[in-house]
Amino acid sequence: MEAKLKRTYEAKGRIMKALSHPTRLFIVDQLRDQPRCVRELTKMIGHDISTVSKHLSVLRNAGIVTDQKKGTQVFYVLRIPCVLEFLKCAEKVLKANADELASAATV
Repeated sequence: MEAKLKRTYEAKGRIMKALSHPTRLFIVDQLRDQPRCVRELTKMIGHDISTVSKHLSVLRNAGIVTDQKKGTQVFYVLRIPCVLEFLKCAEKVLKANADELASAATV
């Protein structure tokens, strides 16, 4: 594999790694409809603010979310909303797997 292609796949891998944690997937899903501040996400997730901030930092460093300061609060927003299509795709894979298991169980 040539170096440029390898770097491209490494970059894609970093994005996938950022999305590989259940809490970060939840955060992305919660940002679907509106920006959310750290406090709001912390309350929804049930972890301490430093843990939620770390997850947000991982998502921001991967280019998935961006932050917007409004007064004293920082709100997070999906930078590229098409990432939600990946979540829909993952749900389809889960359903297909469940259907396959159910079909095998009835045989």
